[in-house]
Amino acid sequence: MSPPALHFPPAMRAALQECRGDAVPARSSCRNQGIASSHADLPGCKMTFTITPAARLTQAFFCFLLCVPWGSSCPPSCQCTERAGAKAVLCSSQHLEEIPKDIPKDAVFLKLDANSITRIPSNAFRHLSHLEELDLSRNAIEKIDRAAFKGVAAGLRTLDLSSNRIRSIPKEALLMLNAKLRLANNPWHCECALQEVLWEARLDPDSVQDITCHTAPQEEYVGKPLLQVLDAGVNLCSMRQRTTDVAMFITMFGWFAMVIAYVVCYVRHNQEDTRKHVEYLKSLPSTQNPTETISTVL
Repeated sequence: MSPPALHFPPAMRAALQECRGDAVPARSSCRNQGIASSHADLPGCKMTFTITPAARLTQAFFCFLLCVPWGSSCPPSCQCTERAGAKAVLCSSQHLEEIPKDIPKDAVFLKLDANSITRIPSNAFRHLSHLEELDLSRNAIEKIDRAAFKGVAAGLRTLDLSSNRIRSIPKEALLMLNAKLRLANNPWHCECALQEVLWEARLDPDSVQDITCHTAPQEEYVGKPLLQVLDAGVNLCSMRQRTTDVAMFITMFGWFAMVIAYVVCYVRHNQEDTRKHVEYLKSLPSTQNPTETISTVL
């Protein structure tokens, strides 16, 4: 069965044929039909072609539709679809090593999970002003730049960074970020910087218990959920302050000991030089002044 024929209005059909380079007959004059024409002296039928300004405008419009790509492009390794009336860009499990550069600007949902991305550079999503959900879970992310989420912080509602290789994250990267964060299953280094991040961030309640200390200043905290450590009354920032104070005290004591040792060595060296000089003077032959000799004789 042949497909049904498409019927276009005359102006549209003229524009389409013009785009293909076809000619469109506008009117004809034929001697055998008895129609008055300036070409009546020519044998047979003479075709003349006329394109009105309206037809030219319609032609230009439809040529634009046919010749220019319509809609935003989609990265080759991703699939762009609609979800709840909004554009979703799905790039899951595509062996990506970095964030694609050509993500459509009108993307609302972006899934980059289960890839091999190692870093989130500055301004990586700045052009995605409509972005609301960002999934970066199950990658190999180790470094997050301070301006990684600049431009999307205000509108982002969900940010999933779980199951990566993140040990620490700069607090500046999460400034003005209202998104619900998932940070579970990362090899976190539990220190003051991470504690400050947790104070500032909105954590997903379902994943808080899975934020575990992979390393910590105190060995007793390793392997424990960070929330459990903090609930026990531990303040990692005050611990760092105490460590800094102890380090400063040790440093000052070391400098003081060096100064004392230098002074002691200097005094002993001068005493040794003085002793040697006195012994030298004693070893010299004694000579008496002639005046003193005469006085002794008288």
